[in-house]
Amino acid sequence: MSFTGAVRAFGPVRAVDGVDLEIARGETVALLGRNGAGKSTAISLLLGLDEPDEGGVRVFGRVPAQAVRAGLVGAMLQDARAVPRVTVGELVAFVAGTYPAPMPVAGALEAAGVTKFAGRRLDRLSGGQAQRVRFAVALVGDPSLIVLDEPTAALDVEARYAFWDAMRAYARRGRTVLFSTHHLEEADANADRIVVVDRGRVVADGSGARLRRAAGGGLVALDLACSDANGQAGQAGQADSAGLAGLPGVVSVEVRGGRARLRTEDPDATVVALAGLGLVRGLEVAPASLDDAFLALTSADGPTRGSARTSLEAV
Repeated sequence: MSFTGAVRAFGPVRAVDGVDLEIARGETVALLGRNGAGKSTAISLLLGLDEPDEGGVRVFGRVPAQAVRAGLVGAMLQDARAVPRVTVGELVAFVAGTYPAPMPVAGALEAAGVTKFAGRRLDRLSGGQAQRVRFAVALVGDPSLIVLDEPTAALDVEARYAFWDAMRAYARRGRTVLFSTHHLEEADANADRIVVVDRGRVVADGSGARLRRAAGGGLVALDLACSDANGQAGQAGQADSAGLAGLPGVVSVEVRGGRARLRTEDPDATVVALAGLGLVRGLEVAPASLDDAFLALTSADGPTRGSARTSLEAV
């Protein structure tokens, strides 16, 4: 599966802006991005629901529409609507009949956790139940690639765990999975790679661990307001953002309510420097989280196209 210089514009807005991306067979890839970053447009291009203005998209060496017609692709989209008076079992069986080599309908229903309401009408399902039916529809054709747009939306915690168990079992059969999500912990736990999209461009591509390292090696937090035994302001009280930003390893500084939060590439060097200044009150050190990496990569002054990929290649 590949995007090669893919561009899709809507008037002056380039929703997909020169995307180059390769996904190998058998990979599980998470697509992350803010609302409006271009994820849904990229998925539409991949599924043949739209076409690029420039560049190309290929799925197993074919244009997307051909791959879909050949039964190589299954999809679970957010905006699917219930069909009135049709039961869950009837819908899944109908979709199975459109594929050349589908899995048994009962197997798809069981994998998606919807066997117990196979006889229920689609328009009488809860939001979480309807989401699981969409998963059964995506699975039943036994496609080589499955594309999931926010697959765990409306699912409770137990249903999420069940969904990812089923998804990992599907991937272990050598199938390719691409999913978008706003749950960063799900991306970290279930994807081989995480691709971050912002302003229509790929700004990072790598494992969760590599993204965290690219965002800075860790986080150091400390209290700025403190006083000595005589009630006089100590050195910590004199610290400001500019001074903290100049410490070894520090990438960024955020100060809120008398507490500073430093993102740093070298937590050890940063802590030693803080200790030398007497800035140790309420000191906490933690590794960077995927949330921190995501915010750093998609901030208004975040990396431009290419620079983020370069930083990932170096870590």
